[in-house]
Amino acid sequence: FNPPRTKCCLPAPPVMEFDQQGNLVKAWGGKGEGYDWPANEHGIIIDAKGFVWLAGNGETDGQILKFTREGKFVMQIGKSGPQTDSKDTTRLGRPANMTVDTAANEIYVADGYYNHRIIVFDSETGAFKRMWGAYGKPPTDEKMGAYNPDAPPSRQFANPVHCVRIAKDGLVYVCDRQNNRIQVFRKDGSFVKEMFIEKQTLANGSVWDLEIWNDPKQTFLINADGANNEVRTLVRESGEIVGRFGRNGRMAGDFHWIHNLALDSKGNIYTTEVDNGKRAQKFLLIGNMVLKKRSAK
Repeated sequence: FNPPRTKCCLPAPPVMEFDQQGNLVKAWGGKGEGYDWPANEHGIIIDAKGFVWLAGNGETDGQILKFTREGKFVMQIGKSGPQTDSKDTTRLGRPANMTVDTAANEIYVADGYYNHRIIVFDSETGAFKRMWGAYGKPPTDEKMGAYNPDAPPSRQFANPVHCVRIAKDGLVYVCDRQNNRIQVFRKDGSFVKEMFIEKQTLANGSVWDLEIWNDPKQTFLINADGANNEVRTLVRESGEIVGRFGRNGRMAGDFHWIHNLALDSKGNIYTTEVDNGKRAQKFLLIGNMVLKKRSAK
């Protein structure tokens, strides 16, 4: 507020970098020359070359941005403005998140809060490469009914298409959040399988984000669920739930709308919360990882 109503708080810069202890290292971002800053920031990744990629899910957002770690603008893919549809390859539709295949110089975008697709661009030039919808079919914006756990699976991604991740074996994992499922593809968009996670969940869906565990076989998927407010460990091959932590609440270790997560090389998990959660938390992997099923009681 201007003037401020209390001594707290001041708006933070859009991009903040912290060290492992939570100390602020640098901060940057916002409007500038040559690019359209998102109306509402959503999604951030750092690729293997050190570039920072940002998405936005504001009402007019249809772009992703590429910066150096210091905040120097490199490239924009797409543009802001009125939304179009899932067939438009010149812009995005409120994109949620992305991941970079460094070896192929390709960026995969989960697109998103308005569109219903995965779309792939050249990460160096921004050129369109390919796209697909649910089950590897051409994207469609056909109006679908509300999610029903007892109905046949939807033939379309729901909004939002919330994450995309690539495993070392080339499989591509997509968060179809509202449909409570992970769909798995090859890099060319051909469909492999789907896995339903907490299928009875209504509200905002169960598959908000995924990260791939960093053992040699990438055995597990780590799943953030902002409806049930927990982090789950899934067997990557089957989607079986073999561990979970967290619950709805405001205390340390609890979650309110856990939205995204990340892993570091040591197996520590970092989580972020939206709505009025407004925080990041770090969970340490201590000792040997033991996975136990939660009691049914």
